[in-house]
Amino acid sequence: MNRPDGVADSGIKRLFRGQTAIDFYGHRRIGLIVAMVVLLVTAGSLSTRGLNLGLDFEGGDAWDVPASETFGVDEAADVLSDNGVSTTGARIQRRSSETADVITIQVEEVDRDVAVSITEGFAVAAGVTADEVSFSFTSSTWGSEITEKALRALIIFLIVVSVFISIRFEWRMAVAALTAMAHDVVVTVGVYSVFAFEVTPATVIAFLTILAYSLYDTIVVFDRVRENEGKYAGVRMPYEDVVNISMNQVLMRSINTSISSILPVISLLLVGSGLLGAVTLREFALALLVGMISGVYSSIFVATPLLATLKSNSGRKSRRDCLVGEDLRAAVIGAGVTGRVVSSASTDDEADEVLAGASSVVQPADRLLNHPPRPRKKKRR
Repeated sequence: MNRPDGVADSGIKRLFRGQTAIDFYGHRRIGLIVAMVVLLVTAGSLSTRGLNLGLDFEGGDAWDVPASETFGVDEAADVLSDNGVSTTGARIQRRSSETADVITIQVEEVDRDVAVSITEGFAVAAGVTADEVSFSFTSSTWGSEITEKALRALIIFLIVVSVFISIRFEWRMAVAALTAMAHDVVVTVGVYSVFAFEVTPATVIAFLTILAYSLYDTIVVFDRVRENEGKYAGVRMPYEDVVNISMNQVLMRSINTSISSILPVISLLLVGSGLLGAVTLREFALALLVGMISGVYSSIFVATPLLATLKSNSGRKSRRDCLVGEDLRAAVIGAGVTGRVVSSASTDDEADEVLAGASSVVQPADRLLNHPPRPRKKKRR
């Protein structure tokens, strides 16, 4: 089939104009294999390395000591050793910004007398008073409560989402959407495990936020799939083609939505964390950035292909190959298949012609009627 009129010459222009003809369903195995590999890497990292849980989850003592030329990470470790505290599991790092330059020390819970002695030792080593050394204590019980509440919120969210999607769309779409959300969370957790990023309460909040973003991007695609499913119901189009057409039609919208969402998150990392030194923003934005990128991938290569697989196996088998190339492009831009071309009285040959991406076959009115028109009744005066 020749390229329809008005189609751009370059791929970038076709992408911006919504004229792409990508066979998403045909490449579903590649997308699913990549997702499975990432999930396996995540599972391996979690089983061997686990997560780098922050002080709020593990509990312990923490100090913030003003840094100087004579006091750094090594000097802080010496103070801990002098007070009989092992530095093996301690976390000592330097945090610098335009307003402050401090050494943060986190260790397991120690006796209060030892904590006071360590605080005084940090003050002497840094050349400051004990009041200038910030000390905080967190119980591990508090971290357990936060984890329990997060899991409870996650379960309630998943139940509500499943019921909503099942009522608004159907249960197969609910299964595909929940699978995509689980993929995004697991991938984000895997990144934190592989690179040993610290997990804090802000990170958990970001994990829950990822669920909503992933669901939004998937629902946008599913809404177009449902719209096209009704539009092409009269031509008995295989569900694989409906998915491919829908994905190509909303591809640019998904890209624009993702870019407009990711750019502010990047600004949080660069400006809020990098320039202003807001550590909490970094902990939140990093998880959010990874989750958003994963959400874009899952909505295109996980949720929608999985939905097509579930639907195609539940209905009538396709009588032909899927639309590809210019045939698919014609259907995407509306130059080929339309929802009004084949009626219940149409022949199979006409249906095949339309499904192959040919020009619209519009049935004349006299062929759509299988009985003579009824005469109009006269109105009573």
